[in-house]
Amino acid sequence: MMEYEFKQGSDIHGDLILKTNLWKLLTLKRPAENLRDLKPEEWKEFNLIAKDLEIAIEKAFNPDLYNWLCFKNAAYLEGNTNAQIHWHVRPRYRKPIIFEGFKFEDTIFGYPPSLKEKTIPDELRKKISKDSK
Repeated sequence: MMEYEFKQGSDIHGDLILKTNLWKLLTLKRPAENLRDLKPEEWKEFNLIAKDLEIAIEKAFNPDLYNWLCFKNAAYLEGNTNAQIHWHVRPRYRKPIIFEGFKFEDTIFGYPPSLKEKTIPDELRKKISKDSK
């Protein structure tokens, strides 16, 4: 398992869970707009991060599968044509799960995930971040 620098706070992509030499959260630290711009060492480190993150999420929440997503659409909506490479990991669940009294239900399991934001209380979000480390 890699060594990670865990931080408090958030940035434009959400809560800052981890930081390495090349990646912050799941955003590349240097400018890169396309996957083809990633260097071999960045792909290698991302692979290690993905492995460790999936293991941590499995221990905490035991999802049925993961969807890894790489979007830049929102940046263009905001007028930013220099979108930064970043990843989203979406654990998926066949059946509803309850965490800290909050129900999470994946009503479209087996299909591409919904991109609708779900607002959850700050304390719950912090607990999810903490349990995913």
